[in-house]
Amino acid sequence: MAELELAGLGEAMVLFESTSLATAPAVDVHIAGAEFNLCAAAARLGIATALCTRVGADPLGERVLAGLDGLGVSTALAMTDPDHPTGLFLKDVQPDGERRVYYYRKGSAASTMDTSDADRLLAARPGLVAVSGITAALGDGPRAAVLHLAPRVRLAFDPNFRPGLGPLDDQAAFARLLLPHVDILILGLDEAHLIFGTTDVFAAFPGEVILKAGAQGCYFRGGHLPSYATEVVDPVGAGDAFAGGYLAARLRGASPAAAAHIGSVLAAGVVAAHGDTAGLPDPATGRALLTKPAATRG
Repeated sequence: MAELELAGLGEAMVLFESTSLATAPAVDVHIAGAEFNLCAAAARLGIATALCTRVGADPLGERVLAGLDGLGVSTALAMTDPDHPTGLFLKDVQPDGERRVYYYRKGSAASTMDTSDADRLLAARPGLVAVSGITAALGDGPRAAVLHLAPRVRLAFDPNFRPGLGPLDDQAAFARLLLPHVDILILGLDEAHLIFGTTDVFAAFPGEVILKAGAQGCYFRGGHLPSYATEVVDPVGAGDAFAGGYLAARLRGASPAAAAHIGSVLAAGVVAAHGDTAGLPDPATGRALLTKPAATRG
């Protein structure tokens, strides 16, 4: 593998989405997952990325690997597991626009990841590793993999709490356990309060931190950017796109302000389209976006 700038550790799943799934004659099919989305966003900006994961030896696993390849994310760290299936989830869009999500990830290939996956990632010597709290919440093996990696890499962490993966207090406790090893912390307002008991993350966390605030935009140490979104079709995946854009820009030397700008551009594109990655820029536009704000670098 060529020099690896950014690697994610996590689960990529196949998404089946439609209006009123109980009666829909057909569904839209997408690929999603926090680290998958993040790596896709960074790859569209020209960053050398890879996703360390496991998929099943099944058609959905083939689809995940093809999706990674199509988005420019290396599959060199992905492993096919013949004994466990690829995770999937359903998004049932109601006539009023409400989205109900159903996950089928228990016993999935990615939920069996362990420290051997962490070692495979370490051997690739990535410049930065991105992981979400979702990965650690998948089970004891993935949790052990995250803890094995954390002190050995430059680490970006997005708590990405999910009520369906266990008590939020437990997820917050794990985040606090990981914090001493985190170099870049990216989190939302609600997550900040669960972890620190306050939204003043700049006082609570001494390292690099950026606070995602939805319609309010984002806050970085010493500054704020408003949201760039002008149309919201589907908000899912916007936070991951923001994180991928922000980390990509920081890897290439952009200031936190310039990186937040790039992340915000990507997030606005994703919320304006169906699917977690459909709204990302094409590679040429993405590379231009990353090289354009030279005046705000440093």
